[in-house]
Amino acid sequence: MAKPKTKPKADDSTGSLFEENYLVRTLGRIAQDPEVALTELVANAWDAGASLVDLTIPPTSELVLTVEDDGHGMSAAQFKGRWMKLGYDRIKHQSAMVEFPPERAGWRRKAYGRNGVGRHGLLCFADQYSVETWRDGKGASFDIGTNSEENPFKIEKEGSFIRAGHGTKVSVIVQRHLPDADAIRAILAGRFVHDPQFVVRVNGESVALANLTGLIEKQDLHIEGCPPAEAFVVDTTRTAKYTLYQGIAFWVNGRLVGVPSWVVGAEAVIDGRARFAKRFSIVIKAADGWLPEVEQDWVRFKSSKKVDALFEAARDYAKKVFAQLSATMVEENSEEALIKNREDFKELAPLGRADVANFARELVKATPTVSQEVLSAAVQAVINLEKARGGAALLEKLTKLDESDIEGLDRLLSQWTVRDALSVLDEIDQRLAVIIAIEKLSGDESADELHTLHPLVTQARWLFGPEFDSSEYASNVSLKTAAEKVFQKRLSNEAFVNAKQRPDIVTLANATCSIVGTEGFDTVDPTLTRIQNVLIIELKKGRSAIGRDEMNQADGYVQDFLESGALDGTPMFRAFVVGHEIAPKTVREKDLMEDKVLRGRVQAVTYGQLTRSAHQRLFRLKERIPARYEDVSGADLSAKVMQTASQTNLGLTSSAKA
Repeated sequence: MAKPKTKPKADDSTGSLFEENYLVRTLGRIAQDPEVALTELVANAWDAGASLVDLTIPPTSELVLTVEDDGHGMSAAQFKGRWMKLGYDRIKHQSAMVEFPPERAGWRRKAYGRNGVGRHGLLCFADQYSVETWRDGKGASFDIGTNSEENPFKIEKEGSFIRAGHGTKVSVIVQRHLPDADAIRAILAGRFVHDPQFVVRVNGESVALANLTGLIEKQDLHIEGCPPAEAFVVDTTRTAKYTLYQGIAFWVNGRLVGVPSWVVGAEAVIDGRARFAKRFSIVIKAADGWLPEVEQDWVRFKSSKKVDALFEAARDYAKKVFAQLSATMVEENSEEALIKNREDFKELAPLGRADVANFARELVKATPTVSQEVLSAAVQAVINLEKARGGAALLEKLTKLDESDIEGLDRLLSQWTVRDALSVLDEIDQRLAVIIAIEKLSGDESADELHTLHPLVTQARWLFGPEFDSSEYASNVSLKTAAEKVFQKRLSNEAFVNAKQRPDIVTLANATCSIVGTEGFDTVDPTLTRIQNVLIIELKKGRSAIGRDEMNQADGYVQDFLESGALDGTPMFRAFVVGHEIAPKTVREKDLMEDKVLRGRVQAVTYGQLTRSAHQRLFRLKERIPARYEDVSGADLSAKVMQTASQTNLGLTSSAKA
């Protein structure tokens, strides 16, 4: 006779077991954040057809927290079939519409719940909780615990009682995450849209659910292939501050998803400190069809192409509204900045006050997102400038002008703004100063070429031709590596003595060398950038002549670079060997070919050639203003230029071995 089968023990290897805190660990933020937990329990009451939800939050731990509603309630059988089923599919078993008690049969609501996780929100506060639910004159009570290996949660104790009406009450003795009643009241106020048929109270005080008052504009958002959505602009000065917060708020089925913010997706729409951002909010009301795109705890949307399209539409709408409304706030913003600086502002002459006020308006128009702090600081700076600008020095200069200067100034101001003229003249002045400084220093035997002449020439790439007059010529990591390989055998111990001050200059035994390049997209693989052009400027020390050895040495540099294996791409090399003179019978230009392709060119040039060519490109302006730099030394001109010029950085450091 066969032996009867025995029930497997809890530690039977054929069964699966659950850690006692399994459910808590899998609920995510619902079991960790009291705001999310209580929001979910209020949403459960909404789904139960409640008209009133009462939350009682204790002042300290070890006391009872309760959430009670007057929804349809459940029988004992319904509780076990719904509440006790892990991953309960509400839409499958109860439909997406809310069930109401008999006296509210005419009411209609779309349910929030889908996955049956929100009901366990009390596990945020302890590992067990109690449920009382009643309908049709009968009530059932259950103590739910998580200390079971066979089940993630189970009924520890069950009872019954008689009670008229209908509803559900959940309670827990708070062991952790004690919430603050006022904070929860404010949170709930911003999570659900006002519905006169749904009242929420926290410790007896009603929560003013968001009623979306202060609407000033509404527009439908048409998103191809997606459910409909509407956009609203809300003036928060006409509604309670905490109802909508600041930013773009997404509402689905009357419930807030996540927290409003001016950062949508991964992109910031506007600066949250701007006055517009502090005054207005934008509400995106998405239709019920967006529910599947919402995470089960409602703290964010899921990642999907539909959500990306919704975010993009919201950002575009926000930028359009911002452009429309910011114009109306110009006077208000600029006036506030002037008021903050009223004492200094009053000290200005009437004309000065008008200029400062106009500056503030124009700044707000040009930069509508400017924060009040930045705007106020800018206004203060302009006020200080206005105070310092007495005009006496300008009047004195005007009295000393002769007729030709006055006529020229009149013609200049009729065709140019002062700012435009200064911009052009400063650039011309800087380039003329470079040329004349080179002329003076190259002929001065006492000049410190290394610290004056050489940095000046290597910095002014435009001297070697208009094709090099570009800020794109800069250092590059692979170019740095190649330079270290090429020069490491030739460098003296002092080669990098100026690395911190002038890292783009490498000091050789008889010269200084600057190496920079440009990058561009590769013709073979257009997704990657490669070095396209390399400029090498080698300046010989002393009053040396450039001969065959110097040209061959530069030729060798280029070949070493090409064979170094450290470069991205196959760039074109342009090398210039610069000295005081070129020795007789020296080839002034050499081309380097590789497989019949021009890979490099080495040219010998003198300082005189550089300056003569530069004067030609500057339309021989020096001849028209010959006395401008007569009394200024070459060193002073060099210092002036090097203070204004930007320096490239090859990145070579003293760590390279000589």
